[in-house]
Amino acid sequence: MQEIEQVVAFLKREALSLTTAESCTCGLMASLLGDIPGCGQVLDSGFVVYSPKAKNRLLRVEFETIEQFGLTSEEVAREMAIGALNASGATLAVAITGVADDDQEDEGGTQCYAYALMQGERQVVVSETVQFDGDRVAIRKQAARHGLAQLAQKYALLLEKLSAIDAP
Repeated sequence: MQEIEQVVAFLKREALSLTTAESCTCGLMASLLGDIPGCGQVLDSGFVVYSPKAKNRLLRVEFETIEQFGLTSEEVAREMAIGALNASGATLAVAITGVADDDQEDEGGTQCYAYALMQGERQVVVSETVQFDGDRVAIRKQAARHGLAQLAQKYALLLEKLSAIDAP
């Protein structure tokens, strides 16, 4: 739990508000934050968007993106993160979409993340794909913890992207 406490402390220190956009983790990231006293100062909202229709309706993920790249893709995660920022009052978003069970199309454990930052009217996003091992529950827990544990590092990358945009 100390790792999650450090995430809350980081968000407070940087004066960031967070929104989560979760598919396969079904709100587990927001729930982990909710276990920490003071999380209400940094957690703006959490979206659980399991179905393609929910991703489109709540976060404006394009059906064409889902069709072209699949539900478990960085492209979908990126649209989820930007959509969560736009639908919330948060300044930072983490989104995850993935597979916890093996099925015919996707290998179990594949998780796609996106992290998005809003400063004024500017938005930047970074993404990654990570593979986890274990059963459904173990994969979901690992995936949620990883998404939160990466916030400080991804925030630094997002700030670099903003600086690059601003550079003459």
